[in-house]
Amino acid sequence: MMRHSKPATQISIMIFITQLIYIKEGKEDLFHEFERVAIPSIARYNGQLLLRMRPTKDNFIEHNIEPPYEVHLVQFETELDFKNFMHDDERKRFLHLKEASVKSSLMYHGVQL
Repeated sequence: MMRHSKPATQISIMIFITQLIYIKEGKEDLFHEFERVAIPSIARYNGQLLLRMRPTKDNFIEHNIEPPYEVHLVQFETELDFKNFMHDDERKRFLHLKEASVKSSLMYHGVQL
């Protein structure tokens, strides 16, 4: 007896982005202005800001890297949603604010285990 297998269905895997953000001294207001545009646009791409924190020096028990100004944890339903968010036209119009205010950032991309 021959079995017919069901067609493979595409599995949607929720992705998570963690970003450590380092700000140029004195450029915090520019960064906040960029965030006022970028953060609301996350939802347009099936995303959700799960966590946004601004740690202080006394929040760290131990560190081997420079403590960031802000930490963001964001989830998107799919990789394509994240890519579409990154290419959002409105967000791109305000990237000059990010470029003027962010010294550097580390972005970690992962899935829930």
